[in-house]
Amino acid sequence: MRLYNTLTRRKEELAPVDAGGVKVYSCGPTVYRYVHVGNLRTFMFADILCRVLEYLGRPTTQVMNITDVGHLTDDTFDRGEDKMLVSARLEKRSPEEIAAFYTDAFLEDAARVNIRPAARFPRATEYIPEMLEIIAKLIEKQHAYEVGGTVYYDIASFPEYGKLSRNSTAKLLAGARGEVDPRKRHPGDFTLWKAAGEHRLQVWPSPWGDGFPGWHIECSAMSMTLLGERFDIHTGGADNVFPHHEAEIAQSEGVTGHRVVSCWMHGGHLLLAGTRMAKSAGNFFRISELVERGFDPLAFRYLVLQAKYRTKLNFSTEGLGGADHALTQLRERIAEWAQAPDGPDADFEKRFRDALEDDLDLPAAMALVSKLARSDIAPGAKARLLIEWDRVLGLDLAPRQSAAVLPAGAAELLAAREKARVAKDFPASDRLRDQLTAMGVAVTDTPSGQQWKVASKK
Repeated sequence: MRLYNTLTRRKEELAPVDAGGVKVYSCGPTVYRYVHVGNLRTFMFADILCRVLEYLGRPTTQVMNITDVGHLTDDTFDRGEDKMLVSARLEKRSPEEIAAFYTDAFLEDAARVNIRPAARFPRATEYIPEMLEIIAKLIEKQHAYEVGGTVYYDIASFPEYGKLSRNSTAKLLAGARGEVDPRKRHPGDFTLWKAAGEHRLQVWPSPWGDGFPGWHIECSAMSMTLLGERFDIHTGGADNVFPHHEAEIAQSEGVTGHRVVSCWMHGGHLLLAGTRMAKSAGNFFRISELVERGFDPLAFRYLVLQAKYRTKLNFSTEGLGGADHALTQLRERIAEWAQAPDGPDADFEKRFRDALEDDLDLPAAMALVSKLARSDIAPGAKARLLIEWDRVLGLDLAPRQSAAVLPAGAAELLAAREKARVAKDFPASDRLRDQLTAMGVAVTDTPSGQQWKVASKK
């Protein structure tokens, strides 16, 4: 299996550290607000990666962190407000209540788009001792220094700093935008531990005084504690490359003295009207909003599968509507095919696996879905293959309808009615429903599309 490694800028053969399986660490949500569908695309990429690995016979352990210690808006010079504490103040809840509420909301939204739960969801607040241990070792190894209770990472001590993002250390040391923290030796140095201010709510004791961790140190501590000092894949969004993952490499490799992550993988941004979706900009949709508009949440997953995970993807409700229609139609056809005889797969399974092994080429895999649907192989074989492939796709393709066989001509009427429903031709939709009812097929409309059931014969 070949995967694109952001560190080397090329596809590389996956060679797991342990023969027993693949270890994956995924940067998860900062739980101070609801996640949006742009966030979900990033988390879905990690989910698809793990599904593919398991489909190809590679047992996988995934860890996804929950950042419940809010990182500051400006890591260069800490004058921005902590996002967790801002939400706590605005919503009149404690930081712990904010974290618990939005963690639950994240898990619910992830489940709606069939993102499977990770093996572990560590909370940053549970790993403060491990963070303090790493920071102390970095000071001992002269990678970090303390000033007034705040500890900074000295990027000049790590010559390879910048190798992931292709930012040269020389440029980073030359200066920084905006006002620079005068306590830093170099403008590019980042915070490992921050001395607590007088009104800080989330505070822990440390050898350098009461304070709280920097954002980057959290992932170094959680990933190495749970997956070891060498693991296979680290995932995140493209926006994590710098500074977050760059800093993580400096911390983890600085403390261990060796490479920790074999392969760095990053998902592309989801764009709305050509601009990256972001909580701070307010240009985003929650998956629940799309459901309220009548879309199947898995239509969003279907839409995401059309693009390579590393590329940017433009989102529109029009595009989502097309995906919703295509998904509904595919499910209806599978329900019909599942009742028919099986047969050989005409090499479709091998082609599907080849696409997956080539850096998760999901667009090629989805093209095979369309080719298979149009092919002349046995209908039962189509249903069997598509339901098997759904272990990767996660589109709930297995028939959810009654196991009863549709009467002759009913499948065509259902397809015609779905077209009328999408076109908002409600008189035609109602007329077709009446015809189906007369044939013994009960039809109901749901956010996931029309559902049918054959009435039992008495």
